[in-house]
Amino acid sequence: MKVSFHGHAIIQVETTKKTILFDPFITGNGLTDLKLDEVKPDVIILTHGHDDHVGDTVELAKKHGSLVIANYELGEFLLNEGVENVHTMHIGGAYTFEWGKVKLTPALHGSGYQTKDGHMVYCGNPAGVLLTIENKTIYHAGDTGVFSDMKLIGDRHPIDVAFVPIGDNYTMGPEDAALAVEFLNPKTAVPIHYNTFPPIKQDPHQFVDMLGTGVGKVMNPGDVLEL
Repeated sequence: MKVSFHGHAIIQVETTKKTILFDPFITGNGLTDLKLDEVKPDVIILTHGHDDHVGDTVELAKKHGSLVIANYELGEFLLNEGVENVHTMHIGGAYTFEWGKVKLTPALHGSGYQTKDGHMVYCGNPAGVLLTIENKTIYHAGDTGVFSDMKLIGDRHPIDVAFVPIGDNYTMGPEDAALAVEFLNPKTAVPIHYNTFPPIKQDPHQFVDMLGTGVGKVMNPGDVLEL
Protein backbone atom coordinates (compact mmCIF):
# COMPACT_ATOMS: atom_id res chain seq x y z
CA MET A 1 0.00 0.00 0.00
CA LYS A 2 1.26 3.45 -0.93
CA VAL A 3 0.46 6.53 1.15
CA SER A 4 1.51 9.83 -0.40
CA PHE A 5 1.42 13.51 0.56
CA HIS A 6 0.51 16.16 -2.01
CA GLY A 7 0.69 19.53 -0.28
CA HIS A 8 -1.53 21.24 2.31
CA ALA A 9 -3.78 18.43 3.65
CA ILE A 10 -4.01 16.18 0.58
CA ILE A 11 -3.22 12.55 1.34
CA GLN A 12 -3.60 9.74 -1.19
CA VAL A 13 -3.84 6.07 -0.29
CA GLU A 14 -3.35 3.53 -3.07
CA THR A 15 -4.13 -0.14 -2.60
CA THR A 16 -4.44 -2.90 -5.16
CA LYS A 17 -8.19 -2.21 -5.26
CA LYS A 18 -8.80 1.47 -4.53
CA THR A 19 -7.36 4.97 -4.74
CA ILE A 20 -8.53 7.04 -1.77
CA LEU A 21 -7.99 10.80 -1.65
CA PHE A 22 -8.30 13.00 1.44
CA ASP A 23 -9.21 16.69 1.13
CA PRO A 24 -8.44 17.21 -2.59
CA PHE A 25 -7.56 20.92 -2.65
CA ILE A 26 -5.76 20.92 -6.00
CA THR A 27 -6.94 23.99 -7.93
CA GLY A 28 -5.40 27.04 -6.26
CA ASN A 29 -2.95 25.02 -4.19
CA GLY A 30 0.50 26.33 -5.07
CA LEU A 31 2.25 23.50 -3.22
CA THR A 32 0.60 20.46 -4.74
CA ASP A 33 2.24 18.27 -7.37
CA LEU A 34 -1.11 16.86 -8.50
CA LYS A 35 -2.81 17.78 -11.75
CA LEU A 36 -6.57 17.74 -11.69
CA ASP A 37 -6.98 15.96 -15.01
CA GLU A 38 -4.64 13.15 -13.90
CA VAL A 39 -6.32 12.36 -10.56
CA LYS A 40 -8.84 9.51 -10.60
CA PRO A 41 -10.00 8.74 -7.05
CA ASP A 42 -12.36 5.87 -6.31
CA VAL A 43 -13.05 7.39 -2.89
CA ILE A 44 -12.80 10.95 -1.54
CA ILE A 45 -12.78 11.49 2.23
CA LEU A 46 -13.40 15.00 3.56
CA THR A 47 -12.48 16.21 7.03
CA HIS A 48 -14.60 19.39 6.91
CA GLY A 49 -16.25 21.97 4.71
CA HIS A 50 -13.65 24.69 4.21
CA ASP A 51 -12.69 25.53 0.62
CA ASP A 52 -9.07 24.43 1.10
CA HIS A 53 -10.23 20.92 2.00
CA VAL A 54 -13.35 20.35 -0.11
CA GLY A 55 -11.30 21.71 -3.00
CA ASP A 56 -12.09 19.93 -6.27
CA THR A 57 -14.36 17.29 -4.77
CA VAL A 58 -17.44 18.12 -6.81
CA GLU A 59 -15.63 18.08 -10.15
CA LEU A 60 -13.69 14.91 -9.36
CA ALA A 61 -16.70 13.04 -8.00
CA LYS A 62 -18.89 13.93 -10.96
CA LYS A 63 -16.20 13.02 -13.48
CA HIS A 64 -15.13 9.71 -11.96
CA GLY A 65 -18.19 8.62 -10.00
CA SER A 66 -16.13 8.75 -6.80
CA LEU A 67 -17.70 7.79 -3.49
CA VAL A 68 -17.51 10.83 -1.22
CA ILE A 69 -17.42 10.27 2.54
CA ALA A 70 -18.20 13.28 4.74
CA ASN A 71 -20.19 14.39 7.75
CA TYR A 72 -23.95 14.58 7.26
CA GLU A 73 -24.31 18.32 6.65
CA LEU A 74 -21.37 18.51 4.25
CA GLY A 75 -22.62 15.40 2.48
CA GLU A 76 -26.06 16.94 2.00
CA PHE A 77 -24.46 20.09 0.59
CA LEU A 78 -22.50 18.00 -1.91
CA LEU A 79 -25.64 16.11 -2.95
CA ASN A 80 -27.27 19.47 -3.66
CA GLU A 81 -24.24 20.34 -5.78
CA GLY A 82 -24.90 17.31 -7.97
CA VAL A 83 -22.58 14.72 -6.43
CA GLU A 84 -24.49 11.45 -6.65
CA ASN A 85 -22.45 8.97 -4.62
CA VAL A 86 -22.22 10.24 -1.03
CA HIS A 87 -21.93 8.33 2.24
CA THR A 88 -22.62 10.52 5.27
CA MET A 89 -21.30 9.88 8.77
CA HIS A 90 -20.71 11.77 12.00
CA ILE A 91 -18.32 12.07 14.92
CA GLY A 92 -17.67 8.80 16.73
CA GLY A 93 -19.33 6.76 14.00
CA ALA A 94 -17.57 4.09 11.98
CA TYR A 95 -18.54 2.24 8.83
CA THR A 96 -16.94 -0.79 7.22
CA PHE A 97 -16.82 -0.67 3.44
CA GLU A 98 -15.70 -3.64 1.33
CA TRP A 99 -12.28 -1.97 0.98
CA GLY A 100 -11.72 -0.72 4.54
CA LYS A 101 -13.12 0.93 7.66
CA VAL A 102 -13.63 4.66 8.21
CA LYS A 103 -14.23 6.27 11.60
CA LEU A 104 -14.73 9.97 12.27
CA THR A 105 -13.07 11.48 15.33
CA PRO A 106 -13.48 14.91 16.92
CA ALA A 107 -11.59 17.94 15.66
CA LEU A 108 -11.56 21.46 17.12
CA HIS A 109 -12.16 23.81 14.20
CA GLY A 110 -14.94 25.29 12.04
CA SER A 111 -16.69 23.98 8.94
CA GLY A 112 -18.37 26.20 6.39
CA TYR A 113 -18.20 26.43 2.60
CA GLN A 114 -18.12 29.81 0.90
CA THR A 115 -20.12 29.70 -2.32
CA LYS A 116 -19.33 31.66 -5.47
CA ASP A 117 -21.89 34.31 -4.52
CA GLY A 118 -20.13 34.87 -1.20
CA HIS A 119 -22.55 33.07 1.09
CA MET A 120 -21.25 30.76 3.81
CA VAL A 121 -22.98 27.38 3.98
CA TYR A 122 -22.84 25.57 7.31
CA CYS A 123 -21.16 22.18 6.80
CA GLY A 124 -21.47 20.41 10.13
CA ASN A 125 -18.78 19.53 12.63
CA PRO A 126 -15.17 19.19 11.50
CA ALA A 127 -13.60 15.78 11.96
CA GLY A 128 -10.47 13.74 11.99
CA VAL A 129 -10.47 10.42 10.20
CA LEU A 130 -9.22 6.96 11.13
CA LEU A 131 -8.84 4.82 8.04
CA THR A 132 -8.16 1.14 8.67
CA ILE A 133 -7.22 -0.64 5.48
CA GLU A 134 -5.17 -3.74 4.67
CA ASN A 135 -4.42 -4.18 8.41
CA LYS A 136 -2.95 -0.66 8.70
CA THR A 137 -4.43 2.41 10.40
CA ILE A 138 -3.95 5.90 9.00
CA TYR A 139 -5.06 8.94 11.01
CA HIS A 140 -5.77 12.26 9.30
CA ALA A 141 -6.32 14.77 12.06
CA GLY A 142 -8.00 17.31 9.79
CA ASP A 143 -7.78 20.92 10.90
CA THR A 144 -7.70 20.94 14.68
CA GLY A 145 -6.16 22.20 17.87
CA VAL A 146 -4.72 19.73 20.33
CA PHE A 147 -7.18 18.09 22.73
CA SER A 148 -6.63 15.58 25.51
CA ASP A 149 -8.92 12.93 24.00
CA MET A 150 -6.28 12.40 21.32
CA LYS A 151 -4.73 10.13 23.93
CA LEU A 152 -7.94 8.08 23.94
CA ILE A 153 -7.78 7.85 20.16
CA GLY A 154 -4.19 6.63 20.34
CA ASP A 155 -4.88 4.18 23.17
CA ARG A 156 -7.81 2.56 21.36
CA HIS A 157 -6.47 2.63 17.81
CA PRO A 158 -2.85 1.62 17.13
CA ILE A 159 -1.86 4.17 14.47
CA ASP A 160 0.71 3.37 11.80
CA VAL A 161 0.94 6.90 10.44
CA ALA A 162 -0.64 10.14 11.67
CA PHE A 163 -0.93 13.27 9.56
CA VAL A 164 -1.14 16.32 11.84
CA PRO A 165 -1.47 20.03 11.05
CA ILE A 166 1.34 22.28 12.28
CA GLY A 167 0.62 25.61 10.58
CA ASP A 168 -0.65 27.48 13.66
CA ASN A 169 -3.06 30.43 13.29
CA TYR A 170 -5.96 28.25 12.00
CA THR A 171 -4.84 24.97 13.63
CA MET A 172 -2.40 23.82 16.27
CA GLY A 173 1.17 24.98 15.85
CA PRO A 174 4.31 22.86 16.10
CA GLU A 175 4.48 22.75 19.91
CA ASP A 176 0.85 21.69 20.32
CA ALA A 177 1.17 19.28 17.40
CA ALA A 178 4.14 17.63 19.12
CA LEU A 179 1.96 17.12 22.19
CA ALA A 180 -0.77 15.68 19.95
CA VAL A 181 1.73 13.16 18.56
CA GLU A 182 2.68 12.20 22.12
CA PHE A 183 -1.01 11.55 22.86
CA LEU A 184 -1.62 9.64 19.60
CA ASN A 185 1.57 7.57 19.82
CA PRO A 186 1.77 6.69 16.11
CA LYS A 187 4.62 4.76 14.55
CA THR A 188 5.15 7.67 12.16
CA ALA A 189 3.96 11.28 12.33
CA VAL A 190 3.90 13.55 9.26
CA PRO A 191 3.29 17.32 9.40
CA ILE A 192 0.66 18.80 7.08
CA HIS A 193 -1.24 22.08 6.62
CA TYR A 194 1.70 24.48 6.58
CA ASN A 195 3.37 26.95 4.17
CA THR A 196 0.40 27.05 1.77
CA PHE A 197 -0.47 30.60 2.86
CA PRO A 198 1.62 33.23 4.71
CA PRO A 199 -0.24 32.91 8.07
CA ILE A 200 0.66 29.20 8.31
CA LYS A 201 4.34 29.37 7.41
CA GLN A 202 6.35 26.87 9.47
CA ASP A 203 9.56 24.85 9.36
CA PRO A 204 8.47 21.19 9.40
CA HIS A 205 11.97 20.01 10.28
CA GLN A 206 11.82 21.92 13.56
CA PHE A 207 8.57 20.13 14.34
CA VAL A 208 10.11 16.72 13.57
CA ASP A 209 13.03 17.57 15.85
CA MET A 210 10.58 17.92 18.75
CA LEU A 211 9.46 14.30 18.40
CA GLY A 212 11.09 11.10 19.50
CA THR A 213 13.82 9.60 17.38
CA GLY A 214 12.47 8.04 14.22
CA VAL A 215 8.85 9.15 14.76
CA GLY A 216 8.63 12.30 12.67
CA LYS A 217 8.95 12.39 8.90
CA VAL A 218 8.81 15.42 6.63
CA MET A 219 7.16 14.54 3.33
CA ASN A 220 7.46 16.81 0.31
CA PRO A 221 4.62 16.89 -2.23
CA GLY A 222 4.75 13.61 -4.11
CA ASP A 223 6.69 11.68 -1.46
CA VAL A 224 5.42 8.17 -0.75
CA LEU A 225 5.32 5.97 2.35
CA GLU A 226 5.12 2.21 1.83
CA LEU A 227 2.96 0.58 4.49
